[in-house]
Amino acid sequence: MIKYLGSKRKLIGPIAEVAAAFPEAETAIDLFSGTSRVGHALKKHGLRVFSNDVNAYAHKLATCYVQANVEDVKTDVEQLITEFNSLPGHSGYFTETFCIQSRYFQPHNGEKIDAIREAICQKSLNPELEAVLIVSLMEAADRVDSTTGVQMAYLKQWATRSFNNLELRMPALLPGVKGGPCAAYRGDVFEALSHLSADIAYIDPPYNQHSYLGNYHIWESLTLWDQPEVYGIACKRVDCRQRQSVFNSKPKFAKAMKRVIDDVDARILIVSFNNEGFLTRAEIEEVMSSRGRVVVIENEYKRYVGAQIGIYNPSGERVGEVSHLENKEYLYVVGPEAELRNLGRDVQLATSTVA
Repeated sequence: MIKYLGSKRKLIGPIAEVAAAFPEAETAIDLFSGTSRVGHALKKHGLRVFSNDVNAYAHKLATCYVQANVEDVKTDVEQLITEFNSLPGHSGYFTETFCIQSRYFQPHNGEKIDAIREAICQKSLNPELEAVLIVSLMEAADRVDSTTGVQMAYLKQWATRSFNNLELRMPALLPGVKGGPCAAYRGDVFEALSHLSADIAYIDPPYNQHSYLGNYHIWESLTLWDQPEVYGIACKRVDCRQRQSVFNSKPKFAKAMKRVIDDVDARILIVSFNNEGFLTRAEIEEVMSSRGRVVVIENEYKRYVGAQIGIYNPSGERVGEVSHLENKEYLYVVGPEAELRNLGRDVQLATSTVA
């Protein structure tokens, strides 16, 4: 899957263990699905998953990794990947914007992206098949980019991987689950709360000032293929200035988070947060305690690479040092008292509890 700020790649194991501690659960909601790593893991565990995210690229990832079933699309995807990998590249909007006006990708790979994305459009594929191929292209592009993992800027010198030739691969699709079809939705989280319900709700909102749309604007443009006007050295989509989330605002975050916790229709809540978010551990526990007893699982987690290399001014001069290299990642779990007892027995992690 793609490199992603806030990705829970290293926390998938603990999250899956927590879900497994509730054997009666059959369904799960992932309200801020992002890369869909968690939704994918919950589906792999056998849960019927309903994913939601406001960004188009995240919706495509969820359609691929949560909604689509490998048995339904595998043959077609393999044939189309072979066909698309053989296409000659041609220069278009993507090459001009992200390889010439900016330097996220080398031109030979930008031209390949232009050619493949146009070919996907021309096929008029069903939504799941299209999503799998767009995700395959997104991941192929991610393997040859020249960034630190976010698209706020690109490296001054080409990354070694950027010289490689872009190549589509089959995404790690899963078979369908017994409980029924999984589904991916694209919408505001408060809209999703009005129509989604499940046994488990996984809640992992943005919890600082960093906008996922701003950090991954190229994936949004690759997904929508709308050739938007861009601005700045980073060539961001102009709508990055308008599409603001309340979860990226410190003054608005607490109220928005409380609304999500209060309104989500699920008997078990799993909330992912860290010690650099807008709310403290005590504040999150207080918000969640309105739903019952809270169990807190604490994990050490290496900070994102961009936070490890120091602080630089626009001229590229180092002006600040790294303060720390580790974060504390918390999983807050609230649910029926009888079922919470399973966490102490089944989840082999250090836990602390509050009433």
